[in-house]
Amino acid sequence: MNEYFMPISELAKKLDIPAHTLRYWEKEFPSLLTPTTGAGGRRYYRTDVVDSAALLKKYLYADGYTIDGVKKLIATGQFAAKHEPQIIKPEPIIKIDNAGVQSAIELLKQARDLLNQ
Repeated sequence: MNEYFMPISELAKKLDIPAHTLRYWEKEFPSLLTPTTGAGGRRYYRTDVVDSAALLKKYLYADGYTIDGVKKLIATGQFAAKHEPQIIKPEPIIKIDNAGVQSAIELLKQARDLLNQ
């Protein structure tokens, strides 16, 4: 299984909420939204955490639950049972087929040759 780590800025954009809301949710729902931190303390979210954030937004914004209401759903094990998670698939940064890889290698060789002249 490919694990994908989405930066906080990308997740905030996908969910159409401010990044500070995600940081607040991390404090309120640590069992759901625990990011992996990278260099310099940057937050990156695994695929399962991204799904939980999307579902959390649905409960809070679309279904009208309060934060305490969602906490009760989590405590009783009903959080994911009531709704199917809205899976957010990351957009690939770059798509390259074998021909693209070969042309990239050729360009790198040409650049190396130019630098060595």
